[in-house]
Amino acid sequence: MTRTIRIGTRGSALALTQTGTVADALRKAGQEVEIVKVSTPGDRSSAPIAEIGVGVFTSALREALLNKQVDVAVHSYKDLPTAPERGIVLAAVPPREDPRDALIARDGLTLGELPPGARIGTGSPRRTAQLRALGLGFEVVPIRGNIDTRLNKVFDGELDAVVLARAGLVRLGRADVITETLDPIQMLPAPAQGALAVECRVDDVDIEHLLRSIVDDEATRAAVTAERAMLAALEAGCSAPVGALAEVVEDYEDTGAGDRVVERVSLRGVAAAGLDDESVQLLRASAVAGKSEAEQLGRDLAAELLDLGAGALSGPGRESR
Repeated sequence: MTRTIRIGTRGSALALTQTGTVADALRKAGQEVEIVKVSTPGDRSSAPIAEIGVGVFTSALREALLNKQVDVAVHSYKDLPTAPERGIVLAAVPPREDPRDALIARDGLTLGELPPGARIGTGSPRRTAQLRALGLGFEVVPIRGNIDTRLNKVFDGELDAVVLARAGLVRLGRADVITETLDPIQMLPAPAQGALAVECRVDDVDIEHLLRSIVDDEATRAAVTAERAMLAALEAGCSAPVGALAEVVEDYEDTGAGDRVVERVSLRGVAAAGLDDESVQLLRASAVAGKSEAEQLGRDLAAELLDLGAGALSGPGRESR
């Protein structure tokens, strides 16, 4: 392919770094690449994500793609609405960075070492719910802004800690500020956290095949497919903050002529209730299925959470950044 591939991205340091990994892979394969910065409504607003809505970081990129201003769009996968966009295809899901959440606290403290009343900043209803559910007496403070803005609230003494996605810190070379990587038992990440979504136009078959062959990671795609399918099914009947984490694991299957190794997807999910109160109820479920059944696995786990009562839950918004 001799044409220059124009890759659309947000202009933040993190978005440019993430897009750079895709651009580098294409360049190594001999492609000419141009990175095009696109301003999004999410970048121009300081309002909480729950107020300005899902898609605020992706709509402008998709519009640029459909208008043929760019050939490829790179998103943080967790920012994408779960509903498909007409005319656009998910061409590739690159290898995922560590999906867990990270604590950045004063004095190098861990979550268990922070005292009752400690002020912890996050812009995410999901993180807020799971922090409160720990019952450690923290004051959770809503915040927005880029990574440096949030970190400075700790460094300047305004907050005792903040919780951020570990993936973003690692990609920006800031892993040294992490005082604790949070175990998913304490805090399940957002569906598709740490993963990228690389989109192109559905009729641009050459670009789609190129991206799929060079950038796509099969195991990451299967894991986030399960997580996102769970989220999509819950969005139809539940407004609660949702966390999910899927992993591709090896298992043994009896073939009658001996065992063989097979890959399966293991999925854990959580939905939170009572976010307006200090006491938070968390509903949890987990299941395993074959890698080719990832989407159905997500839907089945969502159904289990709804059966447990997630349909009756309430909260001030779904996952935020």
